[in-house]
Amino acid sequence: MRALVGSLLAEQSSNWPGAHVDRIVYCTARISSAHNASGSQDQDVYLKALLASGSADHVEYGNYISKVIKRPLATEGNRGRPVLVQPDWPIKVQAQGQPVTGALFMASVATFEEKGSDVNVASHLLVDVLTGAVDAVVLVSNDSDLKLPVEHAWRRVPVGVVNPGGGYTAGALSMSAGTGVGTGHHWWRTLAAADYQAHQLPDPSGRYTRPPGW
Repeated sequence: MRALVGSLLAEQSSNWPGAHVDRIVYCTARISSAHNASGSQDQDVYLKALLASGSADHVEYGNYISKVIKRPLATEGNRGRPVLVQPDWPIKVQAQGQPVTGALFMASVATFEEKGSDVNVASHLLVDVLTGAVDAVVLVSNDSDLKLPVEHAWRRVPVGVVNPGGGYTAGALSMSAGTGVGTGHHWWRTLAAADYQAHQLPDPSGRYTRPPGW
């Protein structure tokens, strides 16, 4: 993470002259070993390797919540928006031999949600900005729930917003570069596969080695 952010700052050297990485805060939640034992073990190695290699300075933990939810069946439409599945061949819904229009197919599924990470990101962002601990911020997230804290940060310090997943950057995080502090000092970047490939953790990282299959 540190090397990646450092590389992004180098790209922005004309915009942020003299900028350097002071502290990396990584916000996540631990995978439940009860539902995904191997994933939990792999994640544990990764998080320890982040700290051992100096790639992150602090890991802030939220929680994983597991529950069963009932939702209408849908396919993925434009920009990932849900398109509800309507009864049609090869599966039709009938009552007393007549088609039922507007019927929905409902599914009961298990869901595992990461809770608290967005709040932790927002809290660290605001504390660092409002206490003057930082002169600029690089936010690696595409979570539109961060709209309010990012807007407050924009008004006070230059902010670089990095979309880690490709695709469209959330509209709530895509403001004018001239918003708030100065003109043109905010920037946006979307990571590609090459960015991740060029900034892998060393193997081993301290005494932690790459899990099999990674």
